[in-house]
Amino acid sequence: MAEKELTVEQKLRTLYDLQLIDSRIDQIRAIQGELPLEVQELEDEIEGLSTRLSRLVEENKNYEEEVKALKKAIVESKDSIAKYEAQQKHVRNNREYDSIGKEIEYQGLKIQHAEKMIGESGAKLDAQKARIADTEAKIQQLGANLGVKQSELDGILAETKREQEMLQGKSDEISAQIEPRLLMSYRKIRARVHNGLAVVSIDRGASEGSYFTIPPQRQIEIAQRKKIIADENSGRILVDPELAAEEKEKLAPLFAKIED
Repeated sequence: MAEKELTVEQKLRTLYDLQLIDSRIDQIRAIQGELPLEVQELEDEIEGLSTRLSRLVEENKNYEEEVKALKKAIVESKDSIAKYEAQQKHVRNNREYDSIGKEIEYQGLKIQHAEKMIGESGAKLDAQKARIADTEAKIQQLGANLGVKQSELDGILAETKREQEMLQGKSDEISAQIEPRLLMSYRKIRARVHNGLAVVSIDRGASEGSYFTIPPQRQIEIAQRKKIIADENSGRILVDPELAAEEKEKLAPLFAKIED
């Protein structure tokens, strides 16, 4: 036997129940405030700085290897000069003497260039070490801040986890009773409005949280509960105050049980 379709009134009651529960979940998330976002931002910043630190350390190694290679080149050039000077003592003519002299001069220039490069690399190393130390200090400070924020968030989550899980379970249960198209509309409205209220009751002649008056004839139609009516200004689904009061009273024991 096919499941009986809900009446319009039943749909309105189910939607309003879902709104009450989702609003309660919103309140819990509001208690958490900006902490989840702050924790995520700190984690992302630390990750970015850690990547930068790895790159700086690798560059530092390259500079050290460069200095090491230059020092080795200086030693080799000095050895070559010593060898050429020894050969110069046994030359047979001026042409050989001048040729060796040019080699000695060339090796001397290589030494001067290497020493200059070592000086430049040394300055780079000093600057690089300063950047590494600064980055490490920032990571340490951010890590301390993250620890504090995470501890605060964990404390709040521990206090609200049971209530949020129970409410979310109830929200899922009620959502399953609502036809997909209507549920999608509800969620779209919730995502669009700033306070997440997609289903509201009439309050003093206007939709809850609005200053736009609803015409009396429209209010009568809403109270009849024969069709789903949306506020022309906000797009929110409207229910009459009596239905809203009844559903709030019906869910009051559930909220009280969760809080205990």
